[in-house]
Amino acid sequence: MRLAGVVRVVVLGSACLPVAVALGQDAPAAVTVVHCPSLFDSAAGKMLGPTTVVISGDKFQKVEPGTQSEPGATVIELTGATCLPGLIDDHVHLDMEFGRNAYMEAAHLNFANMVLRSTLYARRTLLAGFTTVRNVGDHDYDTVSLRDEIAAGRVIGPRIFTAGPPISTTGGHADWSNGLSMDLQGDPGPLQSIFNGPDEARKAVRLHYKEGADLIKAMPSGGVMDLGTNGSGPQMSEDEIKALVDTAHDYGMKVAVHAHGAEAIRRSVVAGVDSVEHGTFMDDEDIRLMKEHGTFYCPTVYTGQYVAEQAKKGMYPPAVTRKALEVGPQIMKTVTRAYQGGVKFAYGTDAGVYPHGQNWEDFIYLVKAGLPPAYTLQMATINAAELLGHQDELGTVSAGKYADLVAVPGNPLDDIGAMSKVSFVMKAGVVYKRDGQEVLTQ
Repeated sequence: MRLAGVVRVVVLGSACLPVAVALGQDAPAAVTVVHCPSLFDSAAGKMLGPTTVVISGDKFQKVEPGTQSEPGATVIELTGATCLPGLIDDHVHLDMEFGRNAYMEAAHLNFANMVLRSTLYARRTLLAGFTTVRNVGDHDYDTVSLRDEIAAGRVIGPRIFTAGPPISTTGGHADWSNGLSMDLQGDPGPLQSIFNGPDEARKAVRLHYKEGADLIKAMPSGGVMDLGTNGSGPQMSEDEIKALVDTAHDYGMKVAVHAHGAEAIRRSVVAGVDSVEHGTFMDDEDIRLMKEHGTFYCPTVYTGQYVAEQAKKGMYPPAVTRKALEVGPQIMKTVTRAYQGGVKFAYGTDAGVYPHGQNWEDFIYLVKAGLPPAYTLQMATINAAELLGHQDELGTVSAGKYADLVAVPGNPLDDIGAMSKVSFVMKAGVVYKRDGQEVLTQ
């Protein structure tokens, strides 16, 4: 089974078709017209009235006010709905879902199980309206393969830009051997994305490039979900981060950093990273530097609330519980201060720490933190596309861009909760969800 595309309507006459085929000419792209009662203009951050969106093949052909027609086109009426560009989540982990047994599974789960589960998580994410994601950390480059299988049409899911495995230092947040006895640990190095010193940092980046990663994810601070005692202390020196960033930029790759603590954030921003993830304990100097350098902030605000609630239920080991209870309340305050300080936000959720398909939860908490609903929608469209470096292809409903379009009932500017009710999903001109139901075909 695979998801249905929009019905393909061939405009050529039947007598001409064999001639075109015999001459090796491509048949004209199918044309689809979508009538949107309202459309969110993500570039301007405002809502437009009735709008006609014309799709040819996998791209938007034109966008016009009012209800227009197009000869020979398939027509989709989205009555009572608001259309938006396909949503983008710039911080996901599609090959994991962190539950009660996560620590046991990390040691015992077959790698094939993680790969198979990732196809389910990818499908859920797409049906939630997220047509593009940035995967910032996986196991052994499995999301490189997932990216390619989705692009080839063999697996259903969002368009993926992946960092491959996160890069860490010995004993750092992504050192998989943490907590194992010494006889089981071995000595992971750059081949396992663990480095020490600037030269090994450069090698780790180059290995990621060699393995097909689109960007780099680095861990210059401690984290919440590992078994380490310090969740925010710096774990990379300034020269290590600088070597990593310079090498990645030489290879045309952006750098996202997991950083909770203020010092790790400062070192990363000064080194030229492209985005700070989480940023829980950023201080006023970090905010000033991020604004000055144009560093994006992916706050993953719902994850902070989620892990705090799970910790209260006894879901995590004691070391994780203590850190989770610290992060939850703090991150809401940080988001408010960073927005007021002029930091540029991109939408990133950390889906995988909580169940995939609930990526919309961040909209709710961002608004609770004081961000305007329109800005949160921009975070998940034009801003997220800019962070990816693909704003020319994604992020707005504009002629020439990929035909990624979603719809929700009502007006999310009046009730941001509408983002939890995505009723229509189109990715690259193919409809995957309509009237709230997944679209299937042979």
